[in-house]
Amino acid sequence: MSDIATTTAAAGDGPARPAPTGAAGPGPTGDRAPEPAGGPQVPGAGAGAARGERTASARVSATRRRRRTGGGSLAVAPLLLFVAVSFGVPALAMLDGAFTVEDPATGATAYTTDNLTASLKGAYLNALLGSVKLSATAAVIGAVVGLVLAQAVVSSRLRALRSAVFTVSGVLANFGGVPLAFAFVATLGNAGVLTRHLGLDQHGWSLYSFWGLTLTYLYFLIPLMVLTITPALDGLRTQWREAAQNNGATGPQYWRHVALPVLTPSLLGGLILLFGSSFAAHATAAAIVGSSVPLVTLQIADAISGNVLVGQENVALALSLDMVVIAGLVMAVYIPLQRRSARWLD
Repeated sequence: MSDIATTTAAAGDGPARPAPTGAAGPGPTGDRAPEPAGGPQVPGAGAGAARGERTASARVSATRRRRRTGGGSLAVAPLLLFVAVSFGVPALAMLDGAFTVEDPATGATAYTTDNLTASLKGAYLNALLGSVKLSATAAVIGAVVGLVLAQAVVSSRLRALRSAVFTVSGVLANFGGVPLAFAFVATLGNAGVLTRHLGLDQHGWSLYSFWGLTLTYLYFLIPLMVLTITPALDGLRTQWREAAQNNGATGPQYWRHVALPVLTPSLLGGLILLFGSSFAAHATAAAIVGSSVPLVTLQIADAISGNVLVGQENVALALSLDMVVIAGLVMAVYIPLQRRSARWLD
C-alpha cells in the first residue's frame, strides 16, 4: 500500500485521500448512496404532482358547486312560479286596467292615459301628497327614536334586556290593522282611558287627526327601525371608538365624524323601509281617521267601492300604479344603500 501511495505522489497526483462516505464508488458492496423508496426522483416531479392534485381537486369542487347550484335552482322553481302567479298576474291586470277606459254609452274599451291624468288631479293628488307627507313624517321620527333606542340596547351589558327588547320589537313590528286602531281608540280616543284621566282633550289632543295617525304608526315603525338598525350598530368596531378616543375625540365627535358616516347608508335604508311601510298602510288609517285625513289608500278603497264618476271606474287602478311607481323608486334607492352599508360593516 505504501508503494502505491509513493507512486501516486511521484506522478503528481498528491497524497491519496479516502473516498467520502456515501460517495459513489466501484465497490462491490455498494458504496453509492441509497436511492429513495420508489426509485430515482426526477427534478420537479413532486411539484408537478402537487399541481395535478390541486387541479383535480379544483375540478371536483367546481363540479360539486355546479350540482348544488342546479339543485338549488330546481328547488326554488316552485317558489318563483308562485311569486310570478301571485304578483305578476295582478300586476299585469292593474297595468292593463290603468290604461283602459270604457265608454259608458257603447261599452267599448280603449287604451288611453285619462285614468293616470285623473289620478294626478284634484282630490286624488291631495290624497297622494297626504300619504307622502304622513309617511315621511312618521318615518323620520321613527328612524330617530329607533336609532336611539337600539343604541341604548346594544351598549347595555344586560343580555336579558337585549333579548326582551328584540322579542317585543319583533311582535310589535307586525302588529297593525284594525286591532292596533282599536287599541289606540280605547286608549287615546275621545273617550279613551288616558284621554279621560289626563284631560288630553282639553289641551287640543285628537287621535282622529294627522298627528294622531302619526303616533299610531310610530307604534310599529319604531320597533321595525330597532330590528333594522341593530345589525349595523353591532358592526361598529370597538377599535374605531378607541382610536378616536386616543386622538382626543369626545363622544359626540366620534358619532359625528366616524359612526354616523358609516351608519348613513343603513340609516337611509331604514328610513326608506319605514316610509314604505307607512305608505302602504290602509286598515289602521281607515279605522281611525276615515276620510278626515286624505290618503291615497283610502281613495283607492273609495274608488273600488264605486264612489267615482261615470267613466272613471279604473282610476283606482291608476292610483295603485302611482303607488307602485313610488314604491319602486323607494326600493331603487334602498337596495344600493344596503349594499354599501354591508360593504362597510362586514
